[in-house]
Amino acid sequence: MSSRFRAPSRTLLCLLVALCACAVSASASDNDWKPVDPAQLAMKTPLVEKDADAEAIFWEVRVADEADGGDPRTVLTHYVRIKIFTERGRESQSKIEIPFGKVFGHEIKINEIAARTIKPDGTIVELKKEDVFERTAEKSNGLKVKVKSFAMPGVEPGAIIEYRWREVRGDSLSYYDRFQFARDIPVELVKYYIKPLSLPNFPYGMRAQFFHGQNTPFVKEKDGYYSTSMQNVPAFREEPRMPPEYQVRPWLLIYYSEDTKLEPEKFWKDYGKTVYEKSRSLMKVSDEVKKAAASAVGDATDPEEKLHRLFDYCRAHVKNIYDATSGMTADERNKWKESKSPAETLKRGAGTSFEIDLLFAALANASGLDARLARLADRSDVFFDPSFPDTYFINTYDIAVKVGDQWRFYDPSSTFVPFGMLLWKEEGTDALVSDPKEGFFVKTPLSPPAKSVEKRTAHLKLSDDGTLEGEVHVEYTGHLANEYKQINDDDSPQQREENLRNAIKSRMSTAEISDIRVENVTDPVKPFVYDYKVRVPGYAQRTGKRLFLQPAFFERGRAPLFTTSDRQSQIYFHFPWSEEDTVEIELPTGFALDNADAPQSFTANNVSKYDVNIGVTKDGRKLIFRRNFFFGGGGTTGLLFPLPAYPQLKTLFDELNKRDNHTITLKQGTAVAANP
Repeated sequence: MSSRFRAPSRTLLCLLVALCACAVSASASDNDWKPVDPAQLAMKTPLVEKDADAEAIFWEVRVADEADGGDPRTVLTHYVRIKIFTERGRESQSKIEIPFGKVFGHEIKINEIAARTIKPDGTIVELKKEDVFERTAEKSNGLKVKVKSFAMPGVEPGAIIEYRWREVRGDSLSYYDRFQFARDIPVELVKYYIKPLSLPNFPYGMRAQFFHGQNTPFVKEKDGYYSTSMQNVPAFREEPRMPPEYQVRPWLLIYYSEDTKLEPEKFWKDYGKTVYEKSRSLMKVSDEVKKAAASAVGDATDPEEKLHRLFDYCRAHVKNIYDATSGMTADERNKWKESKSPAETLKRGAGTSFEIDLLFAALANASGLDARLARLADRSDVFFDPSFPDTYFINTYDIAVKVGDQWRFYDPSSTFVPFGMLLWKEEGTDALVSDPKEGFFVKTPLSPPAKSVEKRTAHLKLSDDGTLEGEVHVEYTGHLANEYKQINDDDSPQQREENLRNAIKSRMSTAEISDIRVENVTDPVKPFVYDYKVRVPGYAQRTGKRLFLQPAFFERGRAPLFTTSDRQSQIYFHFPWSEEDTVEIELPTGFALDNADAPQSFTANNVSKYDVNIGVTKDGRKLIFRRNFFFGGGGTTGLLFPLPAYPQLKTLFDELNKRDNHTITLKQGTAVAANP
């Protein structure tokens, strides 16, 4: 899997929050735990949400920077106490999972974990060291993370559980830190104790910005700490197709700035000029670059064609060292020294994402075009707000090129992103184009549904006992292809096959999959492809002389997208996409289509369209099913929907699921139905 690094800058020394664990101490002395108020143990109902099955009484975190053998790091000491009210609360809170790993190259660890259960009668049961395990867990958004997992001992309704961990963030100090205030259950009190850094370069000291809620003013505590808190915090619940977590959760950003009075518009204009001045030397057009550009462009005269050839040239001649296809080991990557110029990147034939994009810009400039570095927001993290005058949220980059009177954006370093597209998280967002006078914002275009296609074809045969078997071909383009390639490029061939097998069996448990071929996993241009054979006993239900068949084979067993009647967050789709299905089913001897009814098509303005056609061949021996669907037309308005639109969206996707589950009837000895 490739990794997209940020441009080097002081303001990018940020470390995104992640709760982590690496080492465990499973017991603690009584003096390390706070006394339990008998009233807390006697609580019968929650205070924050009346129907909550469990509620955190408090969650306290102490934050300080310290050194370990000369290496500075940020340390957070967490302590949470939870009251269990119901059996569902016992089930949900008995198993604790604390993710760990790396965030932007910083190793995140915990050097202590302690946990215990206080039963309703006051009996205390402590967690044993050997009851803590390490495993891989999958979040609701499909992201896989490593976690330390342990089961709280002796939990029952009425009990209190509490646990602590000491989180160590990275091997260097961060000028930006995020602190969350919401958990998966409601919290009566969240309190942070923060010891500010003493930094001579930042005379104005620590600054704080709260998002999606309101914290209390900071209060000076002893030992140099300042505290802030939030009371009666509702539970944070992940929902299908929700905005980024940090766009929804209440959280606090602690950061350090050289100035306290920054006017946003002037700030961005000045910063755009600074980026231009600093990046100009990094895109130096040398004789070697001029020669390479001339060779790549050849006889092309149209600016778009020039850019396409330069784009392909970078892909063909320079490997991204963070791609699996580079062949570099982790140790070799760690020892990689920055290229001093585009010419050096070209000579080495390899580079970081930033170095490859700079080379592309230098080649474009050498070809008579105007190419500049652009800084972008990442909408997979938060939605950018230019009224916040700091570079923290504009933390990635692409190359902007003036074509006619428009600015186009390119990213040759992201290996699986096609020419003319960006990573989905960089499309439809603000890009700060650097400029020698003053920077300016341009909205990056959003790729339409036709650019990201899931095209599925099946040639199947149905037996009179309801067994369906045959060959399947599936291919993905655009953002869909990029996602599948990113997921699979680091996996072994066996794991790639297992990924597919698990996905199919999650929909059709009796499915037998064989002869799997996964193609173009590391190809930057071709679609990602699955080919396989499938056999599904009992796919169609036999009743007497009739077979009941669901022709939408690729949607069989898929649950509705939205299952709840109410919702807390806005509805957010990452990118527009389309689906094209063709399913051919050879009917069993003696059976024919009893009726040719098909689900009704529908259109939702220019945002979505669904169209289905069902028919049989002239000889009546083969059923032909065609399905086309797209979602996300209409630009960025087709991605983010306000909460009041949820009933309409739910209705749309419920109706889609209902029509995809449409069943037709085959009857033994029936005359052939007319082809619609």
